Amino acid sequence: MNNSDKFFRNVDCRYFPCHEQCDPERFNCLFCYCPLYDLGDQCGGNFGYSGNAKKIKNCTNCTFPHDPDNYHKITARLKQINDRK
Repeated sequence: MNNSDKFFRNVDCRYFPCHEQCDPERFNCLFCYCPLYDLGDQCGGNFGYSGNAKKIKNCTNCTFPHDPDNYHKITARLKQINDRK
């Protein structure tokens, strides 16, 4: 996959790939920190909760922002994220 404005892969990152269940050839690092995180349980990803009170959002099993096909789904929700602030 070619790098572009919608895809970036940093194979030199010491955490690459941070989700080992993903195909490294299709792993998109562009959204290393998911912009949908602040949407809480409305983010649409495969997250869970951890910690003593199960109140800490845990995105370990979520690969949504790293799938190159989801770029437009994420950017389409940026206004929704901004409106929450």
